[in-house]
Amino acid sequence: MTRERLAEMVERGLVTPTGLISHGRGEAYDYLMGERSTDAALEAEKAAAAYLLNADNPVICVNGNAAALDPEGLIRLAEAVPAKLEVNLFHRTPERMEGLISYLESKGAREVLGRDPDCRIQGLEHDRALCTSEGIYGSDVILVPIEDGDRAEALVSMGKKVISIDLNPLSRTSKAATVPICDEMSRALENIQRYLGELRGDHEAIIKTLDGFSNSENRRQTVECICASLKDGLDGGDD
Repeated sequence: MTRERLAEMVERGLVTPTGLISHGRGEAYDYLMGERSTDAALEAEKAAAAYLLNADNPVICVNGNAAALDPEGLIRLAEAVPAKLEVNLFHRTPERMEGLISYLESKGAREVLGRDPDCRIQGLEHDRALCTSEGIYGSDVILVPIEDGDRAEALVSMGKKVISIDLNPLSRTSKAATVPICDEMSRALENIQRYLGELRGDHEAIIKTLDGFSNSENRRQTVECICASLKDGLDGGDD
């Protein structure tokens, strides 16, 4: 179902063919982690909720793949935080921007930023640096599902707390992020929203969650989960 949706969005010009390659790579990691939210992923998703609740200007950055995979989940999370939605594309054209923003609005998004960029992400070349002062540029905490490493690193260099959703714990994005969530996007969005409900209004719990999270330790646990899964697969094979 997911692959068919992505293929349809490619035909509509909203997802690029390279986006299909990226999705396939992610599916492989998801398979190695048992196609479930691991303990490390849940810990990261709780930390993500804490950062979003503690933010002054939280923003959810949306690219073509993210919009195609779960627009409703992105919109629900934005409303629950509340956070702003901004479309930001690697392969940017006016037609793709308008198409994706209109697509999100057709799914219920009340306001989607990105049509009229007035700032640039520092350290990036080309149109992928374009953003809005109200959204990405002015954010202090930003959720970036399925992001490229250059942009994640640039956002961190600007002093932002970056929450990534990237199934590969060894990617540049996961390494750069303040909170690297290695989980399938829809599961991650649902889990973050659940933790929002648990943490909201409990400042002590929010701060404790933030202070207790480590990027390197969380990614190490994810890699250990993958290694254990591979070993279990070998042990379960025929002699």
